[in-house]
Order: sequence, then structure tokens, then C-alpha cells
Amino acid sequence: MKRTIIVLLAALLVLTAVSAALADDKPLFIAINKSADQNYFIDLQTNFMQKAEELGAESKVFDAKLDPSLGVSLVDNAISAGAAGIAITVPDQTIGPAISKAARDAGVVLIATDDSIVDENGNNVPFVGFDGTEMGRQAGVAGAELLKEYGWLEDPDKKVGALIVNAETVSVIVQRCVAEEEELLKAGMDKDLIFTVPYTGETLSAQDAAGPIITANPDVTHWVVTGGNDEGVLGALNALATAGVSPDNILGIGVGGNESCKPWAAGIESGFKACVWVSGISVGTKAAEVLYDAVVNGIEPPEFSIADTFLLTPENYQDIMDPVTLANCSL
Repeated sequence: MKRTIIVLLAALLVLTAVSAALADDKPLFIAINKSADQNYFIDLQTNFMQKAEELGAESKVFDAKLDPSLGVSLVDNAISAGAAGIAITVPDQTIGPAISKAARDAGVVLIATDDSIVDENGNNVPFVGFDGTEMGRQAGVAGAELLKEYGWLEDPDKKVGALIVNAETVSVIVQRCVAEEEELLKAGMDKDLIFTVPYTGETLSAQDAAGPIITANPDVTHWVVTGGNDEGVLGALNALATAGVSPDNILGIGVGGNESCKPWAAGIESGFKACVWVSGISVGTKAAEVLYDAVVNGIEPPEFSIADTFLLTPENYQDIMDPVTLANCSL
């Protein structure tokens, strides 16, 4: 019953938004994100709307609340009401074939943001986001360089393990984690001491999954922690803190930047030592541009529109992050 009410309310919100757009005789672009609770997606949504309106389109954003059924319903409702273009970060990649077919049958432009999806024929839906393998490589290289800098692998008194927080149903996260492990192995880490931490993409899930792994390996004295996103790395760091592991004995490399920068901004000792920063601002802006070009200018969306990533540390993050994201670090 609760899910039904949520879906009905979502339908009403989409219909209201589309009606207002049509009244102004502007194309309506809708951004649907799998979760609006993370600063990354707040940045994405805000800048999607700003860029769409700057270009002369109407825009609305909606939250699928990590619910695949709600994600499908939001797409169907937008299509039936007459939206011209939809950008979606799917709650689950398995809904890709259904929503892409529905959009194509209705003549609505659909692009995927952040998480890639395929249509019912297995073809990639146009994608705006980041290269998962390259992000993972950057995080893994950062971990390898920190291991060398700290000299942990050369110290016989230290036993070094790694926690790689992975959501195995999300392809871009898997790509990141595979590349991270490859770089740590190149650095000389023992494969038997690299542990996969399964999670759903959220901090608490990672924390709950990491705890038993840490408990089962009491002889590991020092930890490298990385994974699919900042939330997952934070969860593993929280689990290590609960187990009494000092931040001095942790090399945490975030992916995303929305959580790792917070202890840096607050001057709090943390296991976060570096981060591969991805900006929702650039993805939201690019998604609106791609939809506008497709709907208004008749330009077919590229198969891949890849945004840049940057390696942040406590020493350089203030010089690299944009003002909006930097302000979020202090929240």
C-alpha cells in the first residue's frame, strides 16, 4: 500500500510539472535520480535545471528513492504526459530495457546519467557520466602511491589488508572496484588480504558488511579502503572505527568527494587520505545540453559523454572543487 501511494503521488507530481511546461510552450526535460539524499545528486539536479532553463526549456527533477518500480513509473508518467526528454540515474540497471523501449516507442529522448543501461536489444542507451574503469584506476593508483609513501608493505611488523566496497549489481561500480584491486595487486598487496565488501550503495549497508570482515581478520594491523563511492568507503571507515582501528592505520581513498571532504573541512582526523572527485554539477549540466541538442537541434546524443575526474587530498581539495561543492563539504 505504501509503495502504491508513493507511485501515485509521483505520477501526480510529474503530470503537474508537464502540464505547466506545455502551457509555456517549452520542451520539458525531466531528470530522475535514484536518490536525492546525496549532495552529488543535489548538485546534478540543481545544475540540470539551471542549464535547461538557461537554454530555454522547462525542467523538473524527481527522486526514485532507490525503488526500481518507482523509477519505471516516473518514466512512464513523464512519457504519457508529453515530456520531450528524460535523463535518469536508474535505481537498478535491470529496468533499462523497459524504460528505453517505452521512451523510444513514444518518441521521447532518453539518456542515462552515472549508471549505464542497455535497451531491450542489448544496445547502450546514450550515457552522460564518468568512465568507471578510469575512476577505479585513479583510486587504486592513489592507494598504491600512499602505500609506497607510508612504507607499510616493506615493514614486517605491519600486516596490510584492503577493503573494497562493491555493489555487484551496478556495472560502473564493479568497473571501479576491479580496477582498484588490479592497482593494489600491482603495488604488491597480497590477494588473500584484499576483501570485497558487498553493499547497496549506502553508508550503513557498507558499515554492516565490513564489520564481520574486520572482526574475522584481527591480525590485520593496517587497512587500505576504497570502493564504489564515498558512501561505501565511509561505511567501511566507520566499521574500522568501531573496531578500534586508528585513522593513522587507514588509507581511505574515496570516490565521489561528497563525504571525504567533510572531515577535511572540519579539521577532523580521518581515515580519508585521498579521493577521486566526480562532480554532479558537470554531469547535470552536460545532460541538459545533450537533451536540448537532441530535442531542439536534432543532434543525436553521443553514445558516451564522459566528464573529467580529479584526485583530491586534504591539501589540494579547496583549490580544485567548485564553490558549490566546497560549501557542501562544510555541511
